[in-house]
Amino acid sequence: MNKQWLSVIIAAFFEVGWVIGLKHAENALEWTGTAIAIFVSFYLLIKAGESLPVGTVYAVFVGLGTAGTVCADSLLFGEPWKLGKILCIVVLLAGVVGLKLVTGEPKEKEVNE
Repeated sequence: MNKQWLSVIIAAFFEVGWVIGLKHAENALEWTGTAIAIFVSFYLLIKAGESLPVGTVYAVFVGLGTAGTVCADSLLFGEPWKLGKILCIVVLLAGVVGLKLVTGEPKEKEVNE
């Protein structure tokens, strides 16, 4: 895995944070953390999109963020697990992994001298 894909994974982690923050933030400190998570998430997403196929980057970002948010909701806030929900997450993650596997590695940009 290269640095750009690692950035997408970290961006998705921060996406989970800001999505949770949008629902559960109650004071200035929590809202500040939510705003920082939004900034970091989109900054990393934009940087990764500069050298990777943007459609694949966005699909992986959203897929990982969605799966992470569903898992965090269950683990942190007691949302019940259901077989259908688990199966959908598995299918979603399989699609994300599939997109990553069929997307070629970025080529270094040639510099014209």
